[in-house]
Amino acid sequence: MSQTTSASDSVTHGTGPAGPAPTARGGSRAFALLLVITGAAGLLAAWVITIDKIKLAENPHFQPGCSINPVISCGDIMKSAQASVFGFPNPMLGLVAYGIVICVGMSLLTGARFPRWYWLTFNAGCLFGVCFVSWLQFESLYRINALCLWCSLAWVATILMFWYVTSFNIRHGFLPSPRWLKTFFEDFTWAVPVLHIGIIVVLIFTRWGDKLWA
Repeated sequence: MSQTTSASDSVTHGTGPAGPAPTARGGSRAFALLLVITGAAGLLAAWVITIDKIKLAENPHFQPGCSINPVISCGDIMKSAQASVFGFPNPMLGLVAYGIVICVGMSLLTGARFPRWYWLTFNAGCLFGVCFVSWLQFESLYRINALCLWCSLAWVATILMFWYVTSFNIRHGFLPSPRWLKTFFEDFTWAVPVLHIGIIVVLIFTRWGDKLWA
């Protein structure tokens, strides 16, 4: 993925004291599709959780379809205080945020190019997203003591988009970084989100083990 992404990125150049410098840059088809797919996955998760949240508000005895056992229990997650951190259900924030990601991906597919400030703002949004889901992961595992499958889908989508957007900005000089890090992301962008997601999987199995299937 990373090699394809870097090979076909498009750029508009300006002039400066040191010669041509990138002023706007587009992304490869592979990168754009990754944003569309991860945005769509997150949007789907947010939509399903929102619908179930509405049903739960109407009927306190409603059981979401993903409430399989005491551990995999979306209902317990939705009833928790952590499910409405900003005074409204978290998935409503996801409906907006993941929709923006899809729009960025679709724009790149049409050949759009964005300036450095745009990519850094987008990266900051992804950073907020991955920090937020990391906090939710901790709360889910060690405070609420339940796991939501739809939330897990949103976690994976957010982690993927964050690391690939960060890689994009590092490789193209929008985020200052040493040469070895740029070289690493040129060839091994995929390894970082795989490791990140792998750690979460290990924590889940360490926390619950066989109880996941009970």
